[in-house]
Amino acid sequence: MQIIDPRSGKPLTADTGSANAAAADAEQAPVRPEDVIIELHAGNIQQVLEASMQVPVLMGCYSPSEDSSSTLLAMLDKLVVEYAGAFLLGKLDIEANAEIAGQLGVRSVPDVKLISQGGLVDGFQGALPEKEVRAWLNRYFPAPGEAPPTPEEEAEEALKAGNTAAAREIYQTLMEQYPEHYAYQIAFARVLLAEGQGNEARDVLDNLPPEERDAAPARGVRASIEFSEQALSTEEIAALGERTDSEAQYQRALRQVADGHYDEGLEALLTLMKQDRAYNDDAARKTLLQVFDALGADHPLTVAYRRKLFAMLY
Repeated sequence: MQIIDPRSGKPLTADTGSANAAAADAEQAPVRPEDVIIELHAGNIQQVLEASMQVPVLMGCYSPSEDSSSTLLAMLDKLVVEYAGAFLLGKLDIEANAEIAGQLGVRSVPDVKLISQGGLVDGFQGALPEKEVRAWLNRYFPAPGEAPPTPEEEAEEALKAGNTAAAREIYQTLMEQYPEHYAYQIAFARVLLAEGQGNEARDVLDNLPPEERDAAPARGVRASIEFSEQALSTEEIAALGERTDSEAQYQRALRQVADGHYDEGLEALLTLMKQDRAYNDDAARKTLLQVFDALGADHPLTVAYRRKLFAMLY
């Protein structure tokens, strides 16, 4: 077979010319999957390694019997076209090419290796989510100018728009695809909370491994559950109308924190503390400390508002 440089349309075994010529060639028609995806085997792997002297090769080692391999390769099939010839994708079935896999040191799949100039540059193992794969690729290649939103971005936009059903469906799919990527389970708990299912959200968090359950992201959602249980409903907050007394200020702040609007909630609690430190047995300060604990000591808001709190107290 002959491997074609998708940027120039020329054989990769030929001299591609100057950098200026290559840049001009890169403005040709969009690449097709068959231009940039190669099924590797003993008959062509040496040629592909030689081709990496001119264009990087992303080698995806997989097993057809592994669902995680299928998930990752489907994503890489999409990304290699989207990156418009910045690299080639070579796919290696380790079951059909056990000897090659052994020579490459592949022990588990999926295993992705970045080859350039005939040598290994970097790699990763496991079926990483699309957001993380894009971040990894962007360390070596310019990000596509008009990249479509990732599933995580679509879910967050849906949640912001109040479309919790769409967000829930996306996170359920991601949890099935990446069962050990616990950030999706925490995000799913946030969606459940937004739907008013605090107990179900708490169950999701309770089933996380201890190190994830006790970390800042999960603690933040758990705090939102607890604050939601304490806070007035949105309708009750609206019924407060123009009230500016301490109770009304506190309830609005608590609702903001419960909804995850930590910046606004913290600012409102700090303002209330300045105005009425004695309100409800120092409730504003105590709630500030609860939010700090939920966000974690290193969270930017915790750092900023601890500083403000310290300045006010001392």
